[in-house]
Amino acid sequence: MTDHYVHTLANGIKILFKPSPSPITHCCFVFKAGSRDELPEQEGLAHFIEHLLFKETERRNTPQILNRLELVGADLNAYTTKEYTCIHASLLNQHLERTVDFFEDILFHSTFPQEEIEKERGVILDEIASYQDQPEEAIQDDFEELLFAGHPIGKNILGTPESVGAFTVADIRQFIQANNNTHQMVFAVYGNYDFKKLVKLCEKYFGNVPENTAQKHRVAPAAIKSSLHQIQKPITQTHCVLGGRAYPSAHPNKYGLLLLNNVLGGMGMSNRLNLEIREKYGIAYTIESNYTSLTDTGIFSIYFGTDAEKAGKALKLVHKELKKLRDNKLGTVQLKQAKEKFIGQIALAEENRMSMIISMAKSLLDFNRIDSLEDIFSKINSVTANELLEISNEIFDNDGMITLLFEPKA
Repeated sequence: MTDHYVHTLANGIKILFKPSPSPITHCCFVFKAGSRDELPEQEGLAHFIEHLLFKETERRNTPQILNRLELVGADLNAYTTKEYTCIHASLLNQHLERTVDFFEDILFHSTFPQEEIEKERGVILDEIASYQDQPEEAIQDDFEELLFAGHPIGKNILGTPESVGAFTVADIRQFIQANNNTHQMVFAVYGNYDFKKLVKLCEKYFGNVPENTAQKHRVAPAAIKSSLHQIQKPITQTHCVLGGRAYPSAHPNKYGLLLLNNVLGGMGMSNRLNLEIREKYGIAYTIESNYTSLTDTGIFSIYFGTDAEKAGKALKLVHKELKKLRDNKLGTVQLKQAKEKFIGQIALAEENRMSMIISMAKSLLDFNRIDSLEDIFSKINSVTANELLEISNEIFDNDGMITLLFEPKA
């Protein structure tokens, strides 16, 4: 028996529903339009548009838009990634129609008045400036720019002061027409409703949205070689990111790398990097590893921040842990414990209902299917120690690693 339902409207928009007995609804509208879809002169445009969606529409002015859901106590937000734009809201069940009407209005009837463009331009320029004041944030973007040199995936989602300063209404409308394919949109709902009534509601509001079949031309990034980059900045600590390309979201080794990442520097305090570098040597307050899969590539990275005189030792210790994973298979007990820990963390993460429904919507967009928790756990449990060793030697290979250091100015 399925735990979710999917219906596709005539214009291609998919409706995803997961029933819940809760009086609270979590819903999201996710579509494939992100920073990697921008032309070279459009850096930051997808994020800029996401901000402007909360300004004027054909029916509402900015205060009416901002009050529309807040007046009934709903929580509304949005974000842009390299591959998606997502708008999401949490609300009492009785306010779903109000929310569907609101989503349809801002997504398909925004007018992008010039005065609002100018206001938001200033807001985002401030956001870019404040971001540069946070080295632990900025270094990740600079690392990705090196990892995907010359490719749209490597560009900062916020854009540059020059690109943001030049956006016009024509740029906005061109980007929307070129990227907002209705067959690459999902409206997902987690709540206590009758599915047939939900479909009728969505037909009423989204059914008349004009079909858009615009095709994207996403190009996979070319290969890279290892390199070391040291940048002097007016900071007090050394910040470091090292890593390389990783598996795309449909790759059979994805779950193996997710498991390895969790062992190495994932959630919690018992991962290898934290135990070795923070607990044993007291070198770094924050040390973590991350694996992000995209549709045609992926990013594996390790981040730490430490005192300048300790950075060299910290980097050596990180490489020592990577070498251990390349040289030695996980023992039977180690592998069993790693799987149990990771599966437990995934199960707990499901309690965040908004994250869960967004993840389901993205899965439907990318694969036209949604794996159950049991399917995911089965994939994790089927990973072998030999496979993890092969993955370690492929992904943690020094020849494909980029290392970026932000160092205090002497």
